[in-house]
Amino acid sequence: MGLRAGRGIADITGEVAECGMLGYGKADQQSAGLHTRQRARAFAFEEGAVRLLLVVCELPLISDAVVREVLRRLPEGYGAAQVMVTATHTHCGPGGYFHHALYNGNTGGFRELTFRAITDGITEAARAAIADLAPARLRLAHGELTDAGVNRSPRAFARNPAADRAHFPDAIDPRTTVLAVERDGRLVAAVNWFATHNTSMTNRNRLVSSDNKGYAALHWERTVAGVDHLAGGTPRLVTAFAQTNAGDISPNLGLAPGRGPTDDQFENTRIIGTRQYEAAAALTGGRPVLGGLDVRTTDIRLSAVDVGPAFTGDGRSHRTSPPVAGAAAFAGAHVDGPGFKGFGAGANPLWDALSRRLVYPFAPALRDAQHPKALALPAGPVNRFLPMVQEHARVQLLRIGPLFLIGVPAEVTITAGLRLRRTVAAILGADLPDVLVAGYSNGYVHYVTTPEEYDAQEYEGGSTLFGRWELPALCQTVAGLATAMRDGVPVDPGTPEPAVPARPRKPRPAAQVPHPGRRFGDLLDFSLIGRRATASFVAAHPSNNLRRNGSYLAVERSEDDGPWRRVADDGDWATVFRWARSGGATSIATITWNIPADTEPGTYRLVYHADDAAKGPFTGVSEPFGVG
Repeated sequence: MGLRAGRGIADITGEVAECGMLGYGKADQQSAGLHTRQRARAFAFEEGAVRLLLVVCELPLISDAVVREVLRRLPEGYGAAQVMVTATHTHCGPGGYFHHALYNGNTGGFRELTFRAITDGITEAARAAIADLAPARLRLAHGELTDAGVNRSPRAFARNPAADRAHFPDAIDPRTTVLAVERDGRLVAAVNWFATHNTSMTNRNRLVSSDNKGYAALHWERTVAGVDHLAGGTPRLVTAFAQTNAGDISPNLGLAPGRGPTDDQFENTRIIGTRQYEAAAALTGGRPVLGGLDVRTTDIRLSAVDVGPAFTGDGRSHRTSPPVAGAAAFAGAHVDGPGFKGFGAGANPLWDALSRRLVYPFAPALRDAQHPKALALPAGPVNRFLPMVQEHARVQLLRIGPLFLIGVPAEVTITAGLRLRRTVAAILGADLPDVLVAGYSNGYVHYVTTPEEYDAQEYEGGSTLFGRWELPALCQTVAGLATAMRDGVPVDPGTPEPAVPARPRKPRPAAQVPHPGRRFGDLLDFSLIGRRATASFVAAHPSNNLRRNGSYLAVERSEDDGPWRRVADDGDWATVFRWARSGGATSIATITWNIPADTEPGTYRLVYHADDAAKGPFTGVSEPFGVG
């Protein structure tokens, strides 16, 4: 049997109101509406007895709990070894879907609604892709994109050897790669890999957003291919914009949050997304992939890896340590968004002194692994009584013809990624451009820097939890996977991250009462100013029904004074859904439609869809208005 491929897509949008957003770690960044929905896009591949499944999720991060639940619900033959679940790393998605406590710090604990939306959606997309398996032709191509990212940590990058820096003369990774899927000569799916952070939207934003990579996919599917995500079934085109080694690359070309190419975060999201789309779309006619699927996967305890001298770079053996966050980690990456006051990149005199005088002299093994980090959060010891962070890492090597994906549950800098790629390419005899790091996959253990970058203790180095030997440990691991793949032998699957129970939050009373003298859905206000229509309604809490695979709103057009036809929903770039409390138990929903220039003239209206917790669905409708 030849190569078969399938694709699927599903909504994974969680709580769009009063839920802490994951990514920036800000307590006040609570969701207050929706700009673009988050989706999971799945791609299944099958050749003979070998099966692979790649799921690209428009999420901030992938949690071990999510992967565990999804794997439990997939068909036989799709286990931890065969499945890669990866995140695009938007920083404006609802959080609370981790079982490890650190990532639920601004959500009040575990959020069952968001967790279920994510796991249900990923499972649906994966099952749809598997059901869609059919003979297909794959094409692979590489290009360059130089104006969608900038190195946000140049001081650390400059510490790398000249031979490494020479590979990235502009201190960015410009490589953009596309794996295209064709049936009967027609493009039906495409996956793009490109290294830039998904942080065009800033930590001031309160609207759920899939950010620049989500815009790229949305534009390709909806605007170019005309896909209706609410139509049901598998659409005729599914496109995903996945991450690679984006650890030190920012889309904020102006080197400040929300700056570059413009000073408008929404416009920046659109521009950086468009650039990724245009570069990817130009590569869909690549060289044919004639087959050859393979996979090797292992789980390592990253907190206790003995690394041999062949990988450490100093001719000696070393050992990783339990996870510790440095003071620089709490400073944040200033180009994408400041962290917490009292911390800085590089030197942190107080924390440096405490580590130097009170910790390192009495813990030589910790010093060997973590120095010169200014130790600030000893996550390893805390894990013993309150699971804070993941300590086991699932490392994968997937082969799709000439393409090799190195799956790691971390944010890998471009130079750290280069070393991983070179390790695999040398063993397998692969062309280096055909070997990619698939970061943000199957879990999250924070950052991976080179030892040289680690010593700078910028944000990325402070967030390399397992110390300066973390990258050598991963290079050693992927070398083992590549060797086993080359020799056609199995690998030790290792020990996965232990299951961690959820710590549910105490829910806040929902807004469940209409305004006095009003009913749910009543129109409160309407305006049409230039090319912007806005309507406000008496609202109920959006969490009464997340409307997954649905919409909180519709823009409808009258068909010759007859039936109304939906022309846009809350998954469109041109619409915005906002929600806010207007009292202790009352709330207002506001719908905005920024009318596109190519909108067909006619009569339109805005429609609000929601649910009363006691009585079920209701609808609010604006007055009709004309668009010329």
